[in-house]
Amino acid sequence: MKKIKSKYEIFREKIKIILYGTNTILGRMFDLVLLGLILLSVILIMMETVQGINQKYHYQLFICEWVITIFFTIEYILRIISIQKPVKYVFSFYGIIDLLAVLPMYLSIFFPGASILSIVRALRFFRLFKILHIPQISHQSIQLREAIEASKEKILVFIYFVLISTIIIGSIMYLVEGRSSGFTSIPMSIYWTIVTLTTVGYGDISPQTPLGQFIAALVMILGYGIIAVPTGIVTAEFAKSSLKNNAVGTKKTCKKCNSQVHFDSAKYCYQCGTELPDN
Repeated sequence: MKKIKSKYEIFREKIKIILYGTNTILGRMFDLVLLGLILLSVILIMMETVQGINQKYHYQLFICEWVITIFFTIEYILRIISIQKPVKYVFSFYGIIDLLAVLPMYLSIFFPGASILSIVRALRFFRLFKILHIPQISHQSIQLREAIEASKEKILVFIYFVLISTIIIGSIMYLVEGRSSGFTSIPMSIYWTIVTLTTVGYGDISPQTPLGQFIAALVMILGYGIIAVPTGIVTAEFAKSSLKNNAVGTKKTCKKCNSQVHFDSAKYCYQCGTELPDN
């Protein structure tokens, strides 16, 4: 005998489709509204830090932030009650971010000024990756993750080399320039080395002696290499991953919409849903 669902169970299923169904029309619409509110919330918080705007429109900004906070709170509660394992969502990456998005405004009731922490709502833009669940984007993100994982050991070795180099160069600059030039300690000299290596160059400390200026020139040249090396490592691994994936899979073409981004494991077209031919 078929079990009759209660009104509450039907309500939960409908809410789940809207909140988690990124492939449904209602789910897409809700996600777009959610992204719009997140963007609006971040803009409001930024505007609040502008003194002239805050003085003139403080009350309006305050009301808008509370309206958005209440919406996010209702959404958070509905996400919890609409799934079978709410604890899993609460302690998940998105669950923690969703909670952090609503807490600051409530904390501001007891701790004035805490509302500025609502800028953490910008982290909710990570949901864009779920909304844009398109094969091309998913495929590229997987390749990028694989490239970073494959190159992490090389990057760690490179970072270790850079740290040792900054300590050595900083110590040399302390001995060459001394306190009179602003290199008051080895940690301060290491700070100058890091700023120079990264080509930031604040200018708060600068070498005065010819030898110190010569070393500084070498450090600047070295800095360009330091910027390029990690990028090159990841790019090389990304290229390897792309070649590997292209060698494993052959693309299929959909007869209906002519989409050509399907691999041999795909059975249906992601664009129109038509069954793909066997190669």
